[in-house]
Amino acid sequence: MSPFDEAAAGIVARGDLGHLALLLWAFCASGLGLFALRELIAANRRFDEFVREFARFNARYDGGDS
Repeated sequence: MSPFDEAAAGIVARGDLGHLALLLWAFCASGLGLFALRELIAANRRFDEFVREFARFNARYDGGDS
């Protein structure tokens, strides 16, 4: 029996289904928040790469060095 199954069985045996539902909601909300944060970091990285490349392009055609 997995640790999750043991914990769920213990919670159900005591009648704390509301607490189990709240715990599952908290895990899902935290996971969604971490996923959104990871995507935001990746988007920020892509935007930074774009700005750097754009600055390099401008420097090349304005006669400056990159």
